[in-house]
Amino acid sequence: MSGDDFTSGVEDGLRLSKRIYFGKDRSVAPPKPITAMEKASRLLYPVSPMVYAVISNPGIVDNPDVPSYQPHVHGRCDPPALIPLQMNGIGIEVDCYLDTAFVTMTGSWRIHCVMGSAKCDCRLAVPMGLEGSILGVEVEVTNKSYKTQLVVMDEKGETQTLAKPEDGGFLKPDIFTITIPQVDGGSNLSFKVKWSQKLSYKNRDFKLEVPFSFPEYVTPAGKKLSKKEKIQLNVNIGLGTEVVCKTNSHPLKEKKREVGKLAFLYEADVLSWSRNDFEFTYSVPTSSAFGGVFLQSPSSLSVDQKEMFSLYLFPGPDHSKKAMKKEVLFVVDISGSMKGRTIEATKTAVVTALSKLDQKDSFSIMAFNDQTFLYSSTLELATKEALDNANEWIGMNFIPGGGTNMSIALDKAVEMLSGSKQSVPIIFFITDGAVENERTICEVMMKKLRNEGSDLCPRIYTFGIGSFCNQYFLRMLAMIGRGHYAFASDADLIEAQMEALFSRAASTVLLNIAIDGLDDLDSLEVYPSVIPDIRSEGPLIIFGHYRGGFPDMLKVKGLFTDISSFTVDLKVQRSKDIPLDKILAKQQVEQYTTQAWFSQDKKLEEKVAKISMQTGVVSEHTRMVLLETVQEKHATSSSVKHGKAQKTEVVEKTEIIKMLQHLGVGYGDLVATNENTPPGYEPKLPDQAEMLVRAAGNCCVNLCGKCCCLCCINVCSKMNDQCAIVVTQLCGALAFLGCFACCELCCGGD
Repeated sequence: MSGDDFTSGVEDGLRLSKRIYFGKDRSVAPPKPITAMEKASRLLYPVSPMVYAVISNPGIVDNPDVPSYQPHVHGRCDPPALIPLQMNGIGIEVDCYLDTAFVTMTGSWRIHCVMGSAKCDCRLAVPMGLEGSILGVEVEVTNKSYKTQLVVMDEKGETQTLAKPEDGGFLKPDIFTITIPQVDGGSNLSFKVKWSQKLSYKNRDFKLEVPFSFPEYVTPAGKKLSKKEKIQLNVNIGLGTEVVCKTNSHPLKEKKREVGKLAFLYEADVLSWSRNDFEFTYSVPTSSAFGGVFLQSPSSLSVDQKEMFSLYLFPGPDHSKKAMKKEVLFVVDISGSMKGRTIEATKTAVVTALSKLDQKDSFSIMAFNDQTFLYSSTLELATKEALDNANEWIGMNFIPGGGTNMSIALDKAVEMLSGSKQSVPIIFFITDGAVENERTICEVMMKKLRNEGSDLCPRIYTFGIGSFCNQYFLRMLAMIGRGHYAFASDADLIEAQMEALFSRAASTVLLNIAIDGLDDLDSLEVYPSVIPDIRSEGPLIIFGHYRGGFPDMLKVKGLFTDISSFTVDLKVQRSKDIPLDKILAKQQVEQYTTQAWFSQDKKLEEKVAKISMQTGVVSEHTRMVLLETVQEKHATSSSVKHGKAQKTEVVEKTEIIKMLQHLGVGYGDLVATNENTPPGYEPKLPDQAEMLVRAAGNCCVNLCGKCCCLCCINVCSKMNDQCAIVVTQLCGALAFLGCFACCELCCGGD
């Protein structure tokens, strides 16, 4: 189900809710109609965990407890209407370790909108927090239970044709959905959902944000009964430092306080559900960089039997002795696929990024398709006049057309920024496509940046748009260039995501990071292999595997942004109550998959699949399935002294009932790129052709069986509006006559 189908389904569901009669003594009225402003702001997407009744036949919509007279409804809902279910209870438990939060949501919903004699599918939608990753779903209904599980894909790889989008998958990058089939009207459903997300970090402050705001219409109707909502929060910074609480959105009660550890509880009986997301901010009171190194021995079930280590380094409030001077080059794909909303949003994002440059910064712009087009062959200072000229140049030159030649553009970009000594050179590479020579591009970039004589080789920040670009190529390119990678799934997200990427680059405080003390180990693997710069908006996180005696202390060296030296000593400790493998699971899957793509290493792909199944983190090499467990009662007889007594035995039967869509991001689409297919494009019939097919379908087959439907569609797609209306009316009449003829044959005219 697409995003537009989802929002229109919710809108229809809220309208259908008016059919439900709650009696005169109800405390909750049917949901109010959606205003144009709310629809425009896309508030129909869930902002908290929600469950919807999927209604194709509106005739089944009724109060299961108090059936009422309902006028007959003709037709079906296409796409299905989505009626938000009433919520009976909600709770979340959050465990925060270092920079990662693990959330477990438990909730109960009731199918209050479907008559007791009918069934409907129920769809769960879970919006997750910053960089959220779904870890699993469990559901309990009458005599049945469901849960998700990851399985290994076969060698050929499963295709998305095996699963429908509405069965389960990502509605948006941060909203996971899954459908539970055919649940009785009036039933209660209990859900347990687990996901992980990142804590935001800036100037010593950690901030947790968990979706926990609910619309009024999920409050159960009837007498005003209290309902329970609950929040449990555990914080373990793991670094032996004090933690200071700063702000929180809900009245938390402190349950435990130790050095580096906190525990809180909020539990309340409420008449209406929370209207605010759960937010909690805490800080580490230090004026300098802080961090540590954790060691963890492998368990018997671990995929890698080497010892594991992870290094964390959080920057202090501000380590730069003066503001970072930047040399920025925007390298923007203007191939034919970038047309429409994509190029317009990209223009706006680049113009916004340019406006945030300081006057001491210098910049240029490069557009590329089959060729490259330069705003200026030399970098210019970011004066108001230069920025105005750049904006005008963007408007004249960001015209989509032609193919995609990345290698020439990147080669020129690195040459333009080579040799910098007092400024940080940054390349922002933006594309929506994939090319055949991506591994070669990475190899060339690796050699160019490795041979760079200057202390400051160009940094590469990559930005992907849509599903046709190869995100693992862009990740690898960013890793090689000590930068970061970001992604926008559609044009609506381009501006916000690109602004966040530019902000991350501008927050760089430490450069050219190196680690001393690892040379004496017997074997060593480090990920990422090229250590990125440290930014004030997040920590440096490095992990790896080793054999040998690990030192008690590591020294981290680097440069401040004014090119002066920086060093810090990090203490090495065993991770006693820090689940290192759990915290690093998502990063491991991403890093190993990127390396496996680049080196075409099948063993590393197998390693990714095993880590994915053990930790629940989705990957390119696993698929999520929905398991159903049914409790069946069987009568058994046993001999007794005066006859036979009947006993009932409960047997549980578990089977896979659905394979969900592939949840990985994929490796790009060369065919779509070569054909200049715009991101998110899905072939769709013109409106007139759809009307013709529907009107002339089914019963009209006998009348029009000799006519080529494809020819009709092609003809109608080229008609003007007036002609299309006439033909549609004619086909509607033919369909009616065809149906009448079928009735004569089947029913004898009755």
